[in-house]
Amino acid sequence: KPKTSITISIESKNTKNAIPINVETAVTAQEQQHGFMHRKEIPDGTGMIFIFKRDEKLRFWMKDTPHALSIAFIDSVGRIREIYDMQPFSLAVISSTHSVRYALEVPQGFFTRAGVATGDILSRDSLQAIKTAASLAN
Repeated sequence: KPKTSITISIESKNTKNAIPINVETAVTAQEQQHGFMHRKEIPDGTGMIFIFKRDEKLRFWMKDTPHALSIAFIDSVGRIREIYDMQPFSLAVISSTHSVRYALEVPQGFFTRAGVATGDILSRDSLQAIKTAASLAN
């Protein structure tokens, strides 16, 4: 079945703008395990938000993922705690050092190009949309 798509926005302290991102939601274990595997085209301004039930230290890798990505680890109040770049097909594990609730994958370098940095926060409406998407998926 097609993934649910929502638009979220990150409030950038650098640019003083809200940066919109059209994201697919990954809520179920199957959606989270598949992620962006086998996806060759991921345009700027799009991504995937991984939604977890509780705060935890998250681990990601790029097995079978041909597109370079950046990942933001986001806590339960919507604050970006960490951002990392991930290389195509890499088996290296990228782990959050903080317990977080969400992970947001976008094309590599998009956060930098858009002026998004650690400490920036998801808008209240975005957090509500994410929570609604999670409840509809369960």
